[in-house]
Order: sequence, then structure tokens, then C-alpha cells
Amino acid sequence: MKILALESSAVACSVAVCEDEELIAQSFQHSGLTHSRTLLPMCGDLLKNCGLTLEEMDVIAVAAGPGSFTGLRIGVAAAKGLAWPGNKPCAGVSTLEAMAWSLAHVEGDICPVMDARRNQVYNARFQAGGGCLTRLCPDRAISIEELAGELEERKKTQILVGDGAVLCYNELTKRGLPVELAPPHLRLQSAWGVARGALELARKDGLVTAAALAPVYHRLSQAERERLAKEKEMTMKNDKGEERHG
Repeated sequence: MKILALESSAVACSVAVCEDEELIAQSFQHSGLTHSRTLLPMCGDLLKNCGLTLEEMDVIAVAAGPGSFTGLRIGVAAAKGLAWPGNKPCAGVSTLEAMAWSLAHVEGDICPVMDARRNQVYNARFQAGGGCLTRLCPDRAISIEELAGELEERKKTQILVGDGAVLCYNELTKRGLPVELAPPHLRLQSAWGVARGALELARKDGLVTAAALAPVYHRLSQAERERLAKEKEMTMKNDKGEERHG
């Protein structure tokens, strides 16, 4: 099964072509350029350099979240556009699971973390062994304090991976928790992990149509939070006005 995988959930951007578990080629960029400018050209160049065509791909995979709201929308829209003409199945892969796949070869606990701002991280936890992953909790937005409480109970060394790894490492080591940083070349999100997660979804009949593919945000965007706050404020003002005239 040939998989074209896209990763644009954070600052780094990458594209990979895999056949089953084998990586054929990957393009990775951490330059700060916008994903709307780089992602699709990276796809075209990678396929061309491999002597492959989009028609030869069996599955289009994308990191569906959590992550940057803009990055996720760009990635999912690109995946839909690539899949739609050939009616190709799609895989919306957890960004956190995709990061964990990069360390599935080790024995131990993998703790993917992405900086979610507002004193929170996007996180899930996995146990790795024998090239396989066992999920220990769902994807979620959680405070570092809450995460620390969970890890204190777990009492096992955690390998931190993701763009929030250094942030969490600094905070968790202050509490005396046993944590390690993943090697720099495995720490950031990559499209190979997305492809590996897509393969698992395919094996479990978890692929979807391009129409059904959607980002998974795990919390409201800042614009949505501001809109709801304004609506709540207006409702309170209206209620107070009705009380005065009642």
C-alpha cells in the first residue's frame, strides 16, 4: 500500500511517501515559511523525484490534529484536494500518535506534547515496544500541572517528543519527575509518522472519504472563544436590563 502523507500541524512541514511500513522518501522543512506556500509544491516535487505519480498512491494521509488551527486546515484541505479527483481513501491521523510512531522502536513510555498556549499542552501517552504502540490515554488539552500529577502516579520514565518537549522537560524536571528528551532529529512532527499511523487505520478499516475528512481541534480557536465571550457578555447585559424593567 503506497501512502502519501502530509504533516502541517505546527511550524515544521513535511511530506512523505511510504509503501506499507517502508519509507520511500520524505521532505522536511522547518524554515518558517507558510504551509499554504510550501505544502503542495513539496508534494509535487517529492513524487516527481521518486518517479511516482499521484495516481499511483493508494491512500492520502494527513495529520488531522491537534495542532495549529491554520496548519490543520491547510493540511486537511490539501489532502482533500489530492484525494478527490481519484476518489482515493483518506486517513486523518492523530498528530500525537504520529509523533509517537517515530519512537515505537524503543521500550518504554512515550509522551508526545505540543504547546497549546494558555498554560496547556496537547498530549497523549503511549507505551512502546517491539515496534508497536499501546495508547494509554486519549488526545486532550491538559495543563502541565495535571500532566505532572498523572506521571507521578505512573512512576515510569517518559520520553518527551513534540514541539512542547523542552517546555515540559524544564517544568517536569523541577518536580523531580523522570523524563527524557527524544533526540532532536526525532523530536518534531514528521510525515513518516503520519504514514505509519495511516497504515494502522487502514488495517482497522478506519479510512474515510475525502468528503468525510476533517480536522480535530480539541478546543475552540481564539476567535471562537472571543465570540462566545462577547455573546455571554451581551446575554448578561440583556438579562440585567430585563431585571431593571421587570
